[in-house]
Amino acid sequence: MFQVDAKTKGLDVYRVGGAVRDALLGWPVVDNDWVVVGATPDVMQQRGFKPVGRDFPVFLHPDTAEEYALARTERKSGHGYGGFEVHASPDVTLEEDLSRRDLTINAIAQRFDGELTDPFNGQRDIEQRLLRHVSPAFSEDPLRVLRTARFLARYAHLGFTIAPETLALMREVSRSGELIHLAAERVWVETEKALGEPTPDCYFIALNDCEALVTWWPELADEVVLKSALEAMALEAAEQVAIDSSLPLAHWRYALMVSVLSDSQRDELAVRLRLPNAVTQLAHHVALSMHVLSEPLSDERVLHWLERLDGWRKPTQVNAQLQLIKRLAKEAVEPLSRAWHAAQSVDPQALLQEGYRGAALGQALRERRQQVVANAILEMR
Repeated sequence: MFQVDAKTKGLDVYRVGGAVRDALLGWPVVDNDWVVVGATPDVMQQRGFKPVGRDFPVFLHPDTAEEYALARTERKSGHGYGGFEVHASPDVTLEEDLSRRDLTINAIAQRFDGELTDPFNGQRDIEQRLLRHVSPAFSEDPLRVLRTARFLARYAHLGFTIAPETLALMREVSRSGELIHLAAERVWVETEKALGEPTPDCYFIALNDCEALVTWWPELADEVVLKSALEAMALEAAEQVAIDSSLPLAHWRYALMVSVLSDSQRDELAVRLRLPNAVTQLAHHVALSMHVLSEPLSDERVLHWLERLDGWRKPTQVNAQLQLIKRLAKEAVEPLSRAWHAAQSVDPQALLQEGYRGAALGQALRERRQQVVANAILEMR
């Protein structure tokens, strides 16, 4: 149940979507979304609500800043996530608004007194642990393929599966070619969220099962590569290193997953998804670390690793990788840490005082660093 305040008193208001679903699941409720039936934009603005929706009427509560949307229906009019015509008016019913939603577990509304409106048996599907589409209109929005896979990544550990008929519909959408019309940024948003969920591997497995992986992640669409990538994700290691890092868990998981790909494959994937630079860079760094661990440590190998990490100018990048290596290969972290600190101790000013200049200075600096790195590695044997 929830309280009606002065701004919403007299309005036909319902809490909808994720807040109702998660409350029924006993999952933490982070955000509330509200739908208002029978109102107009003028009514909302007269009560102090601030309009923010460009494509349909959504308003921010003047005190809580939570979103209140007028009940609406949608009709497919183009390609992709945004190809819809929206109809919002006082004559749109609550059931009509709920019917446009993706999954039955997201199509439940709650009134202020706690009464639930559940026209598509979402409560039953919660009890049966099923992700099931509301109607055939599911296929009109290709983003729902990714969203359903993301919800599986969130709830699979609770026993949820995708209903067979919904998986079949997801496969139809994939085969239709509609997925290619999604904006890369939207694809990454869903993927990033999935990578932060309890079982992110389920996201990629579900997308592969419905033939969606080949559209945006063709590098992972091979069964053997996908299995290797998901194993490389090393979930426990990622979770632990994220605690000691300023970088999000989702980014560490992504970087570990794509570390099994070639440099060109990672680059192509980054361009296709228009990844943020920080994610692309982390994936590059993790691949370097996995490579340095793939063979016995040598001074040249370790020095090359430090150079490619731009350690002299950005020592935090080396320190972050050492945290990861500590989780993945504990026996390697001590010699690498010693080598890193030894290399840092080489003072370019001392070489300048010895008379080195220009290219000779750079060469001497590298030779000294390689020597101290070699000594540090030998000391650990």
